[in-house]
Amino acid sequence: MPERFDSALRERASDPGFRERDGEEMQIAILLFDDITILDAVGPYEVLSRIPGATVTWVASAPGLKKARGGLSLMADHRLDDAARPQIILVPGGSGVDEVMKDPSVIQWIRTAHETSLFTTAVCTGTLVLGAAGLLKGLKATTHWNYRERLAGFGAEVRSERVVRDGKIVTAAGVSAGIDMALRLVQWMAGDNAAQAIQLGIEYDPDPPFDAGSPEKAPPDIVEILRNARR
Repeated sequence: MPERFDSALRERASDPGFRERDGEEMQIAILLFDDITILDAVGPYEVLSRIPGATVTWVASAPGLKKARGGLSLMADHRLDDAARPQIILVPGGSGVDEVMKDPSVIQWIRTAHETSLFTTAVCTGTLVLGAAGLLKGLKATTHWNYRERLAGFGAEVRSERVVRDGKIVTAAGVSAGIDMALRLVQWMAGDNAAQAIQLGIEYDPDPPFDAGSPEKAPPDIVEILRNARR
């Protein structure tokens, strides 16, 4: 990791944590849209919202309720322009990303906000949106394992790791990996103690019943079922 870069980030975020410094608070903008995967957004939110002095802004090209495929809704109560210069940009995934990638207002917002962000991030297929914005050419990135080939089409150097950082662009693999990514963001900006305190606060100590959380570990027949389900 670029240690000098991380040290500068910690200085901007303030030494004791993420309290307001020089009148500037940490603004985190999370993009919402219909057919979102809820955990892609809510998992990182649960971590990042615990940063003292941070404000999470839920944004969309058209504010209002955004419904996931399962029926649960999240409220986007701000327009994209309300978060023109967030320190952290977070783009979740879900089946709705195909429409998001066609929305010129979202693509332009990501490009513009990326110019001044500390970190531009995405979870799962949200990485494809960063690709559509032209931010991933020649950079290392990850996404849900079933979409790695599609991600490569945007010129990214696709990795299988759970969290991948290339400069200030950070991407997470499928769904639950967004929690890991958010904890990494806290670590890089505030240090190990801050990240560990938040991890303990949410008691994030996974103990799944099966070791089947990646295509490299899951039984081949299970992998095939999921691969076909995408089509």
